[in-house]
Amino acid sequence: MSEEAAAAGKATREGSSVIANVFEVLKCFTVDQPLLGVTEIAARVGLHKSSVSRILSTLELLEIVERDEESRKFRLGLGLISVAGPLLAGLDIRRLALPFMRELAEETQESVALQVWSGSESVTVEQVPSPQQIKHMAALGTRYSTYESASVQVLESHANPTKAHSKATLKELSEQGYLANYGRTSPDEVGVSAPVFDHRGEVVGAIITLAPRYRVPEERVADLGQATRDCAARISARMGAPGEA
Repeated sequence: MSEEAAAAGKATREGSSVIANVFEVLKCFTVDQPLLGVTEIAARVGLHKSSVSRILSTLELLEIVERDEESRKFRLGLGLISVAGPLLAGLDIRRLALPFMRELAEETQESVALQVWSGSESVTVEQVPSPQQIKHMAALGTRYSTYESASVQVLESHANPTKAHSKATLKELSEQGYLANYGRTSPDEVGVSAPVFDHRGEVVGAIITLAPRYRVPEERVADLGQATRDCAARISARMGAPGEA
């Protein structure tokens, strides 16, 4: 290998590493922890504080992150909208699902979210909050990875149907059309989810109804499940899913 080729290969590897590090830094910001300092981020991503500081300085110039004036910590900036906006706008399922989600939120008086599968997590791409003062919500960008989460079960079991736990999940889903998480991931929350199918009959998302547990006695779970399943079926029909009309 020539010196020029070796140098080019090294530069490519280093460039890929930098991009990966930037992405890992951005993933540290969550709905629960929107404000983070350099030391906190460095500990999470395994980088030296000086490296994280340089990354954040560059992202701040691009308005991808911004600094909180009081704490001097960082949070995600409005510059991300210019990056994520075209993606969200291009998700046909998001546009088609929203009217039906609003109807479901009105019917159940609970929050409703649309989730898609990232390959390892269930990600919120649309939501309609409950009209009630006390509510359980999944803000845009919220990620769920715990298998006990209803939307994760729905999406991962279809994405990886050969896994042992997926087989039992798919059987239950086939029998009742929805899956429920009754306080398993949080003792105060309930989530009921159903799959959305596209014109190929493939699962492309999941509708989830979210509620505070105190408002949902166990006997109400079936009603929420049926309403969520019916909403998902109507969205599937709009997407041309086989057998949905």
